[in-house]
Amino acid sequence: MMLLLNIKKENDDLGKQVNNFNKHLLKRYIKQAITLFIIVLGFSVYGQDLNYDNGKKYTLGSVSVLGNTSFNEQTIVAYSGLRKGKEITVPGEDISNAIKKLWNSKLFADIEIYIAKVENDVAHLQIRLSDLPILTEVKITGVKKGKVEGIINENKLKKGTKVTENLITTTKNFLVKKYKKTGFYNTKVNINTIEVKDSLEKARVKMVVAIDKGEKVKIKDINFEGNTALSDKMLRKAMKGTKKIKRIRLLKRSKFIDSAYQADLTNIVTKFAENGYRDARIISDSIVVNDDKTISLNIKVEEGKPYTFGDINFIGNSVYTDQQLNRMLRIKKGDTYNGVLLEKRIADNSKPDADDITNLYQNSGYLFSSINPVEVSADGNVIDMEIRITEGKAAHFNSVSVVGNDKTNDHVVYREIRTRPGQLYSKANVVRTVRELGQLGFFDAQEITPNFNNPNPNEGTIDMEYSVKETGSSQIELQGGYGGGGFIGTLGLSFNNFSIKDIFKKDAYKPIPMGDGQKLALRLQASRFYQTYSFSFSEPWLGGKRPVQFSTSISHTKQFLYDYTTGNADKSKSFNITGITLGLAKRLTVPDDYFTLSQAVSYQIYDLNNYNTGLFTFGDGSAKNLSYTVGLSRNNTRIDPIFPTGGSNFSITAKASIPYSLFDGVDYSDLKDERDAAEVVRDDTTRSTEDRTAAQDRIGEIDQKRYKWLEFYKINFKGDWYTELTKNLVLKPSMEFGYLGAYNNDRGVIPFERFFVGGDGLGSYSLDGREAIALRGYPNQSLSDQDGGSIYNKFSLELRYPITLKASAKIYALGFLEGGASFNSFRDYNPFEIKRSAGLGVRIFMPAFGLLGIDFGHGFDTIQGDTGTKHGWETHFIIGQQF
Repeated sequence: MMLLLNIKKENDDLGKQVNNFNKHLLKRYIKQAITLFIIVLGFSVYGQDLNYDNGKKYTLGSVSVLGNTSFNEQTIVAYSGLRKGKEITVPGEDISNAIKKLWNSKLFADIEIYIAKVENDVAHLQIRLSDLPILTEVKITGVKKGKVEGIINENKLKKGTKVTENLITTTKNFLVKKYKKTGFYNTKVNINTIEVKDSLEKARVKMVVAIDKGEKVKIKDINFEGNTALSDKMLRKAMKGTKKIKRIRLLKRSKFIDSAYQADLTNIVTKFAENGYRDARIISDSIVVNDDKTISLNIKVEEGKPYTFGDINFIGNSVYTDQQLNRMLRIKKGDTYNGVLLEKRIADNSKPDADDITNLYQNSGYLFSSINPVEVSADGNVIDMEIRITEGKAAHFNSVSVVGNDKTNDHVVYREIRTRPGQLYSKANVVRTVRELGQLGFFDAQEITPNFNNPNPNEGTIDMEYSVKETGSSQIELQGGYGGGGFIGTLGLSFNNFSIKDIFKKDAYKPIPMGDGQKLALRLQASRFYQTYSFSFSEPWLGGKRPVQFSTSISHTKQFLYDYTTGNADKSKSFNITGITLGLAKRLTVPDDYFTLSQAVSYQIYDLNNYNTGLFTFGDGSAKNLSYTVGLSRNNTRIDPIFPTGGSNFSITAKASIPYSLFDGVDYSDLKDERDAAEVVRDDTTRSTEDRTAAQDRIGEIDQKRYKWLEFYKINFKGDWYTELTKNLVLKPSMEFGYLGAYNNDRGVIPFERFFVGGDGLGSYSLDGREAIALRGYPNQSLSDQDGGSIYNKFSLELRYPITLKASAKIYALGFLEGGASFNSFRDYNPFEIKRSAGLGVRIFMPAFGLLGIDFGHGFDTIQGDTGTKHGWETHFIIGQQF
């Protein structure tokens, strides 16, 4: 008779669902009960030989291994510790320990040890076991294909893994918790294992993991209990990532996300602390599932008593007086206690240039200073504070270096650096240096890092190292397309880190001379009907000693008249524009060094050769434009010029010609009267053709005289502001205004230099010096008269969020609201009469191609020629548009 000596442990039937695990446990308990009954019965039969209570000693004979296992018998017996000839006690710890060792190996599903026979106090044992099944394949359903590999790695479900109850249970629990944290509160996970049956004897299974995330659960209500000082509304507002259902909600969704909820519980306590309730705490919180499959959050709080600030004393300060530090702290005795505000006034870690006491010291050289607020008394809910300051020794820069500028020459980088060896340490100068290096456009603004090396508090020195990463600074435009009745070819080259001094050095062409920070651009565009050539060059540090930018540009455009009889260009009839511009821009120091004063002189010749169109009243002749432009701008946007997250950028420019009418001796009043009379004749259909033609010719002669030298003044204003609402979510309001005026009303506003509003703001060529003003949601130049406007305004609001800001490609999405209009004179101007639009877009900046983008804009108002109440949708492709 074979006698079972110890317990048996087994896994569930792996071919069944884990959801039936309780049923399997019941079966196991029944089996174990039967086994125990057999043991007791066996010992009662052989009670004279085996004493169950005290155990009986045997000498261990043979140990054999039976069952479905891939391990050899000697290995299993050796690992169990049951050696032949060993004295064992039955029942006793020897066999129990053997089972524990085998079980702890996590290699077996069932383990049983039997006494096969007993001969003269020699016991022969049998170990019966079966291996844990090996995982051969995993199938995961209910998630996207791209997520499957991550789930397999996170749960260690690789091929060859031993499948245990624990593996299945932990995998299920992990997945449920994982998706609950992301808002899928009703996630269900089922795991099936299917036995693989084939000629191999090894135990193997396939696993199917079925994930049903369900819908993200929404929050119907957030209820508070125990709050009297702060209203429910105020506490809900403090919860940044957990919001209840509202009909109109743009920025925050009402879906429950556990991680955001846990963070918001901390925010609630912080809100109490900001209002003086520093002992406030959350006693309990619960989630109630509603019948409509939403949830309600119930949060019970204990406010405690309010605290106020008592005496605030500064200890250890010698550089600044108590009065100076109090002005910076801006907290006085009797104020509601706010530990969060106190911390920010001492050191606001969210803003590198914050107006706090730490920066006050660090901007004065005290890099090694430390400032610690200490509560010294809290009697009667009045907290007395000591702000203990260890000033340390003033620090100086020992060395300043830059690493990573493989293409850009050192002098281009070092002239932008605000920190110098031997100079007193200033955190503001370090922050400003990072900003200036990012604004250059030669380095990845996201990768510029200031490294503080070898700090020496005893000597008061620090080594400063700026780590940069070069990015592409040259762009190429090579494209062809069909438009304007023919093929248009464009070749554009823009080198933004050019080196003109190396232009004759053969070795410098890699592929072009680079490294001196100069900008050079060439652009050629041609079709059957026009040709455009332009060249521009700028040197940002003229002379190399001061930030004075010199720029020059030359352009020439030739437009041929369209022949309606042949459909070709008539090259005997042309309109030519040739221009040159010279400019200087100087960085100012007053009011601050974010200001730039720019000046430019430009000269254009508009030459018409037998070019009779409706654009001008004279077909032969010329107009000249000699003008002076002065501008004042201020740009303190943060670091990355492609995606600024803070600061502002505004400019105001005035462009004016010489007031020729003051001294050229022409009576423009008589000319105006004569022209008005000629227009009456021209428009009178009862007059003869000869008279009307003569009148038109005379109008052309008068206009040729009026516009031989263009006389005008022009004012432009543009402002952009950037505010980071949350991490990387940036709000950009902006406004624009332009006005074109005349010195002499009898001479009138010139037909050149006018404003054309609407569309993407881009134009393939410009015959009359016009300015194209973007206003999305409407066709190009559709919001101005045919001859353009002399005054315009535009208002815009953009919300931007980056998809990626890597050096290879910066991509961000945006939503916008815009409004603007164009007017013919100041008498007609009304800033509230605007054409409105809204839409979405995306921008892609690649160093080799510049800025590309697409916008989908919806115009809410009508334009001339529209038959509906609103214009509707327009698609705009953006190429090289301003950021």
